[in-house]
Amino acid sequence: MTVGILGSGAWGTAIAYIAAQNQASVTMWARESEVVDEINSQRSNERFLSGVVLPESVRATSEVLELAGCDVLVNATPTQYVRSTFRDDVAKGAIVVNLAKGIERGTHLRVSEVIAHTAPSASSFVVLSGPSHAEEVVRNMPTTVVCAGRDRQSVSIVQKLLMTPTFRVYASDDVVGVEIGGALKNVIAIAAGIVDGLGMGDNTKAALITRGLAEISRLGVALGADPQTLYGLAGLGDLFVTCTSRHSRNRAVGERIGRGETLDQILGSMSAVAEGVPTTQAALELAADVGVELPITERVSAILWQGADPEEAVRKLMMRPARDE
Repeated sequence: MTVGILGSGAWGTAIAYIAAQNQASVTMWARESEVVDEINSQRSNERFLSGVVLPESVRATSEVLELAGCDVLVNATPTQYVRSTFRDDVAKGAIVVNLAKGIERGTHLRVSEVIAHTAPSASSFVVLSGPSHAEEVVRNMPTTVVCAGRDRQSVSIVQKLLMTPTFRVYASDDVVGVEIGGALKNVIAIAAGIVDGLGMGDNTKAALITRGLAEISRLGVALGADPQTLYGLAGLGDLFVTCTSRHSRNRAVGERIGRGETLDQILGSMSAVAEGVPTTQAALELAADVGVELPITERVSAILWQGADPEEAVRKLMMRPARDE
């Protein structure tokens, strides 16, 4: 099995590590020449995933065309860069596996829809998602995820490629549900971080996660998702870990906002991408298209893009009209 990975961030590096454990030959593409050199010469990627030792069957390149002809092509670039990075001549005939978790700004498209436009010659599409911080995966801490695709054979191939004694992969055909769960949980995690930064307690965090899940489910179901998906690994599981973990970039962004930093200051200091930031507005616009209300997302957007006061945003959520759960 030959695997190409577009992107050399933490999650792309972790997937390279897993696939190589299962005897795949892996080629990673990176924009940064220093990352390419380090992977090839030192078997490490300290910039994005410190402490991992990559097997000899993993190599890196700065030439996207070197990934052409792979059996499986993995997208590990953030959602907003997929359209400019993905190429049909590279994806032709490959099973495309998406790791990005977001909604494209402007078009309101999910990543599967973006790739359908940019790489129509791919043989099939599978999305991989779930509670899975790369830092724990490469330390062989037990992790479970879900891969979803409409072609069952492709899903089975991805399962076999990635399943290890410590990385368990469940199968699904609900692409919409898995993508919406992965995208919206990042937005709710920013809100969870804001709660942490403001010094609010466990009651507040539990309420936020619970109502956040309801919000995610409303949008997912409106778009055709199976509600059960959103109570599984790609929904509740990923939401919980992203809202509570010290590894979560989106939660960390929210925490720094809650402590008084500006969004520009935070993003300027980060080397990795917090996908929830651009997804917030895209999700609101998508929800408006299908007539769904997302009150938490609306408040996060006001904080990020309109300078709304975080404490006032929480008060507005608490003062919404009474209703049944």
